[in-house]
Amino acid sequence: MSQKLEMHSTSKPDKCAVVTGANKGFGLEIVRRLASEGIQVVLTARNEKRGMDATTSLLASGLSNVVFHQLDVRDPASADSLANFIQSEYGRLDILVNNAGASGVVVDEEGLKALNIDPIAWVSMELLIQYSGLLKKYDRNTLKLIELMQLSGKANNIVQGVIKHTYESGEECLDTNYFGCKRVTEALMPLLKLCSSGARIINVSSLRSELKRLPNEQIRTELGDICSLTEDQLDCIIKQFLHDLKQGKLEENGWPMMLPAYSISKMTLNAYTRVLAKKYPDMYINCVHPGYVNTDINWHTGTMSIEEGAKGPVMLALLPNGGPSGCYFDQTEKAEF
Repeated sequence: MSQKLEMHSTSKPDKCAVVTGANKGFGLEIVRRLASEGIQVVLTARNEKRGMDATTSLLASGLSNVVFHQLDVRDPASADSLANFIQSEYGRLDILVNNAGASGVVVDEEGLKALNIDPIAWVSMELLIQYSGLLKKYDRNTLKLIELMQLSGKANNIVQGVIKHTYESGEECLDTNYFGCKRVTEALMPLLKLCSSGARIINVSSLRSELKRLPNEQIRTELGDICSLTEDQLDCIIKQFLHDLKQGKLEENGWPMMLPAYSISKMTLNAYTRVLAKKYPDMYINCVHPGYVNTDINWHTGTMSIEEGAKGPVMLALLPNGGPSGCYFDQTEKAEF
C-alpha cells in the first residue's frame, strides 16, 4: 500500500470496525455513526480516490478516528491486504459490516431516470409480492389491492426496456454480494476471533432475501433448514442458479423473476449468516434489511434517507452482550427469514 493511503494513528483503540462499500450512501453514514461512538473505523472502498475523498470529508468534520483502506471484495489478495493492515495497526477486529453490493442488472440509468416512475410504484411491487399469498384467500376486488396491482404492473412493464438481466451481471452480483462477503469475512475471521467480548458481524441484506419470494419449494426448504445447511450446499445452489440463468430457465425452474441474481445473492447471504452464527456461537452475527433507502444500487428510487437506512446496521454493530445472533432484521425489528 502506498504511503498516502495509510491515514492512521499509532494508538490502539478500544474498538475497531471495518465497513465495506463505504465511500457513499448509508455505508458512509454507518462509518460516521460508528466513528461518532468513539470506535476506530476502517472505511473501505474499491475505488481509491472515492474512498480517500469520503475519508477526508469525515476527517474534516472532526472525526479523527476514521482511516481508509482500499478493498475489492472480489479479489482475495485485496481482502488479505486489508487483514494484514488491521493486524499490523490494531491487532484485532471487533465489528465487521459487510455492506458492499451489486445490483445484478445492466441499467440504462438515463433511460430509467427519464421514465420518472413514482417511487410508490416500486414499493407496491414489493408489497404485492409480499401479500400475493393473501390474494388467493381474500377478496381480489379490494380497492387498495387493485391500485397496487395497477401501479406494480405499470412499473414492471415500463422498466423492462431499461433494465436487463445478463449472465455476466448476475455472476458479478453473486461474486460480490455472497462470495465477496464470504471472502472478506474469512480473511478477517482470525482477527474477529480476538475480540474478547464477541465480535459483531453484520451482513447488509434486502427485502428480496425473504424466502417467501422464492417459488422453488425445494430450494426454499433447503435454504431454511439451518440444522443441516452447509456452505457447500449454498455454493451448489448458486451454481445451479447461474446454470439456469445462462440457459434462460429461471422462470421454468422456480427462481425469482424480479431482480433474480440480487435476490438469490441475498437469500444465500442470509443463509450464510445463519451457518456462520452456528459455527461461531461466541460472536453476534446477523443480517439486516436496511429499508428501501434512496441509494445508487436502486437508482435512487428509494423512499428512505440514508440516515434512516443506517439505523439497523448500526444497532446490530453496537449490540450489547447477550443480544441475538443468527437473526434477520427488517430495519431495527427482528423478522422471519
